[in-house]
Order: sequence, then C-alpha cells, then structure tokens
Amino acid sequence: MAVNLQPPDPAALFPVAGVEFGTARAAIRKPGRRDLLVARLAEGAAVAGVFTRNRFCAAPVQVCRDHLAATASGAAGIRALVVNTGCANAGTGQPGLADARQTCEALAPLLGCAAGQVLPFSTGVILERLPMDRLLAGLPLAVADLAVDHWAEAAEAIMTTDTIPKAASARRQIAGQMVTVNGISKGAGMIRPNMATMLGFMATDAGVAQPLLERWLREASDASFNRITIDGDTSTNDSLVLAATGAGGLRIERESDAGAAELKALIVEVAIQLAQAIVRDGEGATKFITIDVEQAATPEEAAAVGYAIAHSPLVKTAFFASDPNLGRILAAIGYAGIDDLDVDHVELFLDDVHVATAGGRHPDYREEDGQRVMKQAEIRIRVLLARGEQATTVWTCDLSHDYVSINADYRS
Repeated sequence: MAVNLQPPDPAALFPVAGVEFGTARAAIRKPGRRDLLVARLAEGAAVAGVFTRNRFCAAPVQVCRDHLAATASGAAGIRALVVNTGCANAGTGQPGLADARQTCEALAPLLGCAAGQVLPFSTGVILERLPMDRLLAGLPLAVADLAVDHWAEAAEAIMTTDTIPKAASARRQIAGQMVTVNGISKGAGMIRPNMATMLGFMATDAGVAQPLLERWLREASDASFNRITIDGDTSTNDSLVLAATGAGGLRIERESDAGAAELKALIVEVAIQLAQAIVRDGEGATKFITIDVEQAATPEEAAAVGYAIAHSPLVKTAFFASDPNLGRILAAIGYAGIDDLDVDHVELFLDDVHVATAGGRHPDYREEDGQRVMKQAEIRIRVLLARGEQATTVWTCDLSHDYVSINADYRS
C-alpha cells in the first residue's frame, strides 16, 4: 500500500506538444499487461540523459550513452525512446548489447528515423536475455498506439514491482508563453540511485539549448532523484531523460534569458514529485520519512548524514514498528563519517518533538511524544549539526516485513 499516493488522473496530465506515447502488451514476462512503451519526439527536440554509476550497467544504458554522445558530436538528434519491463537486459554481455541495438534497428524504420536516433531502456530481472521475438512483435503495436494523451498508459507500461503508476504534470505561464512540463517514473526497490531513479522520463514543450538542458537535468536530479533511497541499492539500469521539444512558444538559450529561472524551477518541481512518488510506493512502505539535515559544513556532509539515517535498517525497522528507539538515529549520525563532529552541539527533532541536545536526551523529551509522531504516515526528522550553513533533504521510507516478501518472491 503506497503512502498517501494515488494513481494519476489521466485528465490531469496535460499533453506535451512534440511527444507521443504508445504501449503494447508484448508478454515479455507476464501476459496481459502493458510492458512495452514507445515514445516519438518531434524533430529538433533536445534530449539529455543521466544514468547509473553501477559498473555492471545494463546493455541499454551503454547504448543510450553511445547514441547521446553521437548526437553531441553532430549526428541527427534523438527522435524516439523504447522501454520494456520484465527483463533488465543487464549482466547479459555482448549478446545483450546486440539485443539492445537490434531493438533500436527494428523501431527506427517504423518511425522514419535512424537507429542511432533511438534510446532503448529496460527494467526487470537481471542476468536474463530479452525475449526478442516477443519484443520485436510488440513494436508495431506500440507504434500504432501513439498518441499525445497517453501519459497515464505510459506510466503504467514501465512499472515492475510498483503498485501505482507514477506521473506528474505542470503547466505555467512563463515569459508570456504557456509552458508544460510532464514526467513519468518507475521504481519501488533498488533505489539509491546515485544519479536518477530506476527509470524516469520528463518532457517540456519549451525549447532549451542542449548544453543548458544537460546542466538543468543534472541539477534537477541532484535535487530530487539523487535525494531518495528505499534500500540503499543502486540499480544496473537507472536512467533519467529530459526532452525539450521546442514545439511550444518559449525558447531558452541561456541561463539569463527571460523565463529561464521559472522553467528550471518547474522542471525541478516535477522531478521532486516523481522522486517522492517512488519513495511513497517503496516496496512494503508504510511510512514516508523526510530527513532534513541543516547547519552542515558542506553539502556533501549534509547528504552523508541524511543517507546514514535513511540507510540504517535499525532506524527503518523502528519506524515501521512505531518504536521511538531514537538512539538509533544518533548512532547513524555518529557513523556518517564526520570525524570531528562535536556531538554536544547536535540537535535532533522528530517533527515538533525535541529529542536530543547537548550530546544526550532533551530534558523535556517524553517517549510518548516520540511514539505519537512515529505512528504517523508522514514523519520529519530534523538534524542540526552546528557546523555551517549547508543543508539538504533526503526522502526515504520504513522497512517492513513486506519488503522481504516482495523481493524473496520477485522472480516467481
């Protein structure tokens, strides 16, 4: 059961000019479900991507990097995305690379573009080959289904262990032009992305210069997908793509252009919604936890403390049980890697409850107050380090019995 998260309302997802989605039921792993997605982008769209830092990265990640690098070197721009679920095409060696390239080669003539203009993505079980016969047979069906209003279907088609499709849509007046930013994402486990999420696709109808789009995507992922964790695992397939189709009226060439700051803020806003949705739908999650780390000496120091708390199985299981065993949080702060941390100056809050001060329990703290907060579905941890002015936020969830069950049964 996702934490305060509802399926997206298709009527609330605005179309993005220059983007079409089509899906198919290709039975890649299970029959009868959407598991193949094709996206067609307008000619001239700028496309940026960030990918997993896992050295065992999947074959489609390698192909995506190659195709994006080629476009940066002057080749024709990206015109399509193709996504399959059920099989990650990771740990498949050279045959897996051949499968990813064959997927691009098969889709390209159906859309009237070159294979190098297609970005492939896969998600699912690692160490298994793609069922290419079924995937290739599904491509014409997905192409025939292409439409501008299929964002909700697209969000459903990229799910694996997700219980709810994840999509976000925003529309604003910027510099005299109506601008739309949309996104879909998937992920519920193996989430500590180190760059993005397992899969995320965002698009705007604004035109954005390629170098600026790439910088904005990195900054947006750092503020959103790089600040979530469910279990501390980094997937082999993590990919986040941002397309700026230029089919709308707004065009941004430089950071100083009118509307640039507002458009960037809108992209970050949608990215945060998508990232938080992943945590809310974390495998077995019953609590959504926001960890604010303040007064750090550096941003990296703040993130280290936030992740130390978020990754601790003892902290996460205590939250699942609503057990105010909050010394576990202090222990996590203490082993976060700040060798010269003065614990006498650290302050710890649980929502409005002041838990720790001066190196120990706050004199007014009562365990029943801590338990009251721990029983909530949404909880905020606030840590003040008294070392500087840097801060960050990390979003995570609890660790429940269901997490073990879901992952123990994942391939069945």
